[in-house]
Amino acid sequence: MGIGQKGMWADSHYRWSPLGSAILCCGVAIAPLMSADRVLGTEFDFAHNVVPILRKNCVECHGGRRHEGDFSLNTRESLLEGGAVSPGHAADSRLIDLVSSDDKDERMPKDQPPLGADEIKTLREWVDVGAPWDAGFTFAASDYDPPLRPRRPELPAAIEGRDNSVDRILDAYLKEHKVARPTPLGDAAFLRRVYLDIVGLLPTPEQLHAFLSSQDSNKREQVVDSLLGNNQAYAEHWLSFWNDLLRNDYQGTGYIDGGRTQISAWLYKSLLDNKPYDEFARELIAPSPESAGFIRGIKWRGNVNASQKQEVQFAQNVSQVFLGLNMKCASCHDSFIDRWKLSETYGLAAIYADGPLEINRCDKPTGKMAQAAWLFPELGQIDSATPKEQRLKRLAELMTDHENGRFTRTIVNRIWHRLMGRGIVHPVDAMQTPPWSADLLDYLAVHLSDDGYDLKKTIRLIVLSNAYQSESLALGSQPGGDGFVFAGPIAKRMTAEEFTDALWQLTSTGPSKPHKSVADFLTADEKQGQKSYRASLVACDPLMRSLGRPNREQVVSDRPAMLTTLEALDLSNSALLAKTLSRGTPTVLKDFAGGDGASLIDGLYAAALSRVPTESERQVALEIVGTPATEQGVEDLLWVIMMLPEYQIIR
Repeated sequence: MGIGQKGMWADSHYRWSPLGSAILCCGVAIAPLMSADRVLGTEFDFAHNVVPILRKNCVECHGGRRHEGDFSLNTRESLLEGGAVSPGHAADSRLIDLVSSDDKDERMPKDQPPLGADEIKTLREWVDVGAPWDAGFTFAASDYDPPLRPRRPELPAAIEGRDNSVDRILDAYLKEHKVARPTPLGDAAFLRRVYLDIVGLLPTPEQLHAFLSSQDSNKREQVVDSLLGNNQAYAEHWLSFWNDLLRNDYQGTGYIDGGRTQISAWLYKSLLDNKPYDEFARELIAPSPESAGFIRGIKWRGNVNASQKQEVQFAQNVSQVFLGLNMKCASCHDSFIDRWKLSETYGLAAIYADGPLEINRCDKPTGKMAQAAWLFPELGQIDSATPKEQRLKRLAELMTDHENGRFTRTIVNRIWHRLMGRGIVHPVDAMQTPPWSADLLDYLAVHLSDDGYDLKKTIRLIVLSNAYQSESLALGSQPGGDGFVFAGPIAKRMTAEEFTDALWQLTSTGPSKPHKSVADFLTADEKQGQKSYRASLVACDPLMRSLGRPNREQVVSDRPAMLTTLEALDLSNSALLAKTLSRGTPTVLKDFAGGDGASLIDGLYAAALSRVPTESERQVALEIVGTPATEQGVEDLLWVIMMLPEYQIIR
């Protein structure tokens, strides 16, 4: 993809965007969307390696409600504010100086034995990789335990013109927190956002023009209903969300040797039919052969840690997906980060076990055998003497019981996070954390169960609220749960699939065939007339991988918000991206030119950004495409537009 027009230059690492007035090097243009909940060095095992050291030596004086020396390590934010740690630089960190000092008056902890050499080494390594901190974790004392049963909050009185129940709750919330209502979103920006959020596609220029031209006061509601009624587009978009969450993919670890099975056909059909969520969950927990791949997990080759046995994977995955609980720490020992016990993880695991299951602590047998048990006996219990199929059926019943408010709260929190950029409980797999609005979370949960567990109705309720239809916030970081006050939706980056679908949509270059494992379950009606297929239906390619599509060997409930160096380099230099743009340029010239460069530019802006260019943008773009427009110029303009933060961010 060469840059050959006046005012631009080509280089193996840099590209200049005259329209954005920025050098795009390592993605600096979109770096502000970085989240503080995602830090460098996430491969470092904070919970197992660092937490025990800090809890043993530091928390008594600097955790909970005690902050000696005005220093608290309750959260990563308080740790950094105290100036004790310089992430990435252990040699410059006061914490390391104090624990390794030879001066008895200075050394920490006071009046206690010094840290061992291995402990100090671990802390040095932790700081050097960026002092990673598990999202949602705190040493602060907390008596909070989420309610189990549903709660039906009383809705505040409606203000004229704001009768959506979400707005009624949030209007009262904003008033209480002395926060102004967010600014309403214009029609064009709304249309682009709602298309990407519901079906994962950009609105076409024709759809944009029709929407902007309409004088119907209900046109937003009508477009939402139209998008939700497009069952195929909805299913193909939300397939990526559920593939991530259910560890389902089309290739990779376990699929070749039979250690893993797909649920692709079942999942696609369930989304296409908008299967009620309680039924959806029951069919995953007490499965048919078509949906059994989720609870089966991955049968890893060779010897594995006891915490990765399929029975324990079952406990981890079911609790994380349906209850937003992290049982991975409690798969080796009693959890360091919340109240869950090793015995409770193994109780869930024993439900799935084909025979006696010995409890292992830190991969060492304890001699104790697990008994099948449900986490919340208030709702009922599981008879460990019954056959496996009956145990699974009973678990499915208990999980989806109308009195299990945690089940419904977890999924509506995930939907809110997906649409609004941040969960009501955040992170979404830390459901032991207080929500910033218990009333909103509880209302959405009972609304879901009242409406027959129809997730589309939950989506509809949210996107038709004034809260959703407001200008988004671009945060440099996201404060922790205690510090967050809702002030409007948060801008979100396109997912890998959304970026890829938009690329194919603009250039008419999508694949003519889905992945071979997908082709078998698409019906003739779904295949008929399709010129190309969506990114969710094809195997992951290198560009999608660098843009954040995971390998799905683990449950993924929230893709990283942080831009990686690999992504920045691929957006600048990817041979696959360059080839796609080059291949699509002739079609773009044919579809958008309309006889002159100005028409082409206006068409591309409408298709990509849902707006017309400013006069200055149009003049620069004309210089890029040339007069008459050339294929190289069009290719350059396509790349420039797609690198704009405005393009890559759902605002």
